[in-house]
This record gives sequence, structure tokens and C-alpha cells, in this order.
Amino acid sequence: MTGHGLVAGPFRLRWAICAVLLIVAACARDPVETRYRFTAMGTLVEVTIFDHPPLEAEAAARDVETLFLDLQHRWDPWDDGPLGRLNQALAAGGSVQVDPGLAAIIDRSNDIARASGGAFDPAVGSLVKLWGFDDAANIPDRPPSSMTIRTALEAMQPLPGIWDPSTATVATAPGVAIDLGGFAKGEAVDRAISLLQEHGVANAIVNAGGDLRAIGRRGNRPWRIGVREPRLEGVLAAIEVSGDQSVFTSGDYERFFELEGRRYHHILDPRTGYPSQGLISVTVLADNAATADAACTALMVSGPERWPGVASGLGLDKVMVVEDTGVIQITPAMHGKVRLLREDRPDLQIREIP
Repeated sequence: MTGHGLVAGPFRLRWAICAVLLIVAACARDPVETRYRFTAMGTLVEVTIFDHPPLEAEAAARDVETLFLDLQHRWDPWDDGPLGRLNQALAAGGSVQVDPGLAAIIDRSNDIARASGGAFDPAVGSLVKLWGFDDAANIPDRPPSSMTIRTALEAMQPLPGIWDPSTATVATAPGVAIDLGGFAKGEAVDRAISLLQEHGVANAIVNAGGDLRAIGRRGNRPWRIGVREPRLEGVLAAIEVSGDQSVFTSGDYERFFELEGRRYHHILDPRTGYPSQGLISVTVLADNAATADAACTALMVSGPERWPGVASGLGLDKVMVVEDTGVIQITPAMHGKVRLLREDRPDLQIREIP
């Protein structure tokens, strides 16, 4: 996954956009599987449609690509789309009216910010930019100075403190910028699934860099999803999903640099101004992709001790986290969904969280 506190800077629009269509059929009598790939929001997006007429499936997948590219433009915090223009207006100070389309997603992200106790907060765009994680094409090689981080924190205000849903306005001062990177990819996946359903598609996955939502089944069996090893090569666990479920994972391995033996990654704690600590991977299984996306960020920021309370506040019961010590914490509901694949890792410790 290329990535979620905020999952920082996903929308520097410098990617070559390419699409690949793959139609797979094991034999003439088997249901057809159509796969369509393109690049958007800084990651590879794959649409997999099962048991649907190929030409109709291709048309539906192309509409998903168009949707992603439109949302990419609209939600880039530093470009000339609606969010970019909002941040330019915020930099000038005063109260800013937000257009209805953007207001809806800000309002939803604001609800999650409140429910997470501030562990997820989109109003940290200036901090994201300060660290250099606003450009998906370039990874910084050193942290900002402690003084500049402190200055940025003093200028920031939490989104719930500046967003007025009744008037769809943001009241702020220079130094505040909104970056929806910890929420937007999930929201795009949700909208893509809705679009496929409008096309009559019943069985599909929209996978954006390893984060996905799946509907239906793959024939007579569920979809099987792999969870990446956060520190080693390969897959840590497998999750089987069917019906309508989202699986999102965030980790400190997505975009990072190391300096003097310390890893600095892109998931920033809005309270300290530094990358989150204690957890190296969070996997969330939820009905809604946008919620799962934001929750991964919130739980990473919350750390090994506080994440269960934050997950409960967000209404989530299917969570698995990996501590930097190697200990895996898992909720009972998630334990029944996950099968760990690393039998060659006797050092793994699994602790079920009540």
C-alpha cells in the first residue's frame, strides 16, 4: 500500500496515468473475471469484476477510473481543485465558505475526528507539508527542526474547532490547511463500489494499493485478502471476506526514511507533530471503506495502549495491530476472521484484546 494523525500527502499529481485491462477465464464454461488497472491518488488501483459480461465489466471499470481521477483532482490539497483553493483561502485568514461537494466529505471526516478524540485530524496539512510528505513522488531524507514543528503546532487548530457544519464554513487563521489523505482513498473506494453496483455488478473488488472493499463472492468461495508483513517480505495473514466488507491496512513501512537508526514515517500524530510510535501496522475490517481508512490512521496514532478505546469509539470490533515489539494484538471478532500464515515465525506473540 502506498498511502494514513493523518496519512500524509497522497495527492501530488505527477503520475503517468495508465490503464490495463485483463480478462481471465480458466475455460469456456467458467465465469469470466475481468481486471482493470490504472494509477490514481498515488497508487495502483485494480478493479476486479467476477461473473459479469466482459464488455459491460470493462465499461464499468473505466467509469471507476474516471471517478478516481476526478476525485484526485478535487481532493488534492495543494493543486487548483476545490480543496486546493480552500487551503489557499485559509492561508489568507478569515472564514471560508466550502462548496457542497467538498463540505460533505469534510463533515464526515470531522465526525471521525471527534470520535477518535483527535487521533485522526485532517486539519494538519501544514504539518504534512513541513515534513515533505505532501509529495508522493519524493520521500524526504531528514525531519524538520524541532522549532519549526513547534511553530506549526502552535498555528494549527483541530478540525472540529474550526468547522461549522450548519453553515459549511471553516473559520481559521493562516497556518491551517486541510489534507484529506487519511480518508479520501477510502471514500473513493466506497464511491467506486456504488458506481459498480449502479452498473449491475454484484461481485467485485476495488483495491487501491492494498486497501479494498469487496462485494459478493468469487464464485462459490469468498474473496481471500492478504495482509502484508510489516517488517519482512511476504504475507503475514489472510482474511476471507464476502458480502460487503472493507479491509484496510496502514503501517510505518509505506513511506518513510531512516536517519541515525530511527524510522520516520508518514503517519503523523497531530498532537506531537512527529510520526506515530508504538505500532508498526494496523488492519481494520469494516463495512465502510472510508471509516476503515481513517480508523487505521487513528489507531496507529493512538498507540499500543489507547487503540482499543479509540476503536470502540469508532464502532469497530474487527482490528489487528502489530506492535514495534512484534506482539500482535487482535480483537476477538477479528481473530475469527484472520489466519496467520507465518508458521516460520515462532517469535510471534498473539494477544487477544477483550
